[in-house]
Amino acid sequence: MKKLKQFILSFLFSIFSVPFVSAHCPLCTMGAAVVGGGAVLLGVKTIVVGVFIGAMAVSTGYWFGRLIKKRYVPLQKHGIIFLSFGLTIIPLMKIFSEVFPLYVSWFGGYGTLFNSTYVVNSFLAGSVFGGITLMISPWISNQITNIRNGNKMPYQGVAVTMLMLIVVSAIIQVVA
Repeated sequence: MKKLKQFILSFLFSIFSVPFVSAHCPLCTMGAAVVGGGAVLLGVKTIVVGVFIGAMAVSTGYWFGRLIKKRYVPLQKHGIIFLSFGLTIIPLMKIFSEVFPLYVSWFGGYGTLFNSTYVVNSFLAGSVFGGITLMISPWISNQITNIRNGNKMPYQGVAVTMLMLIVVSAIIQVVA
């Protein structure tokens, strides 16, 4: 318990010591982390936990991608996002090791490349859904702003992002 308190305190200190950046909203990042942690405590499915942790990983990648002002390599921001996603999700796959079968039947007989059953880590699948949802949410928020003739609601970006993550998670929880 003492180590958990030390980890939380050091995490909060590191978050609050970072200078303000105009990147993907830190509120979205922390919101996704809090909801993902709450999901573990409530005992929801691993794939749903993956949705929120994947969204947090992508959001953190956006956040840190904007910290580096100078562009050193092409697609630098995308590389940082991908690296953030990988460095967050891959270690957690050992903890969340639940898998499900995915049968793909496109061409040919059973056992060919396009007609087989694949084993998919549910946490990884949920993380990909969460990352994609988070990447789509700014576009949807902009569409809402356009419909409202350029007027934004207070905390619109956070609200749209969290609402989308909750809706996607609810659908997955019911269907999966």
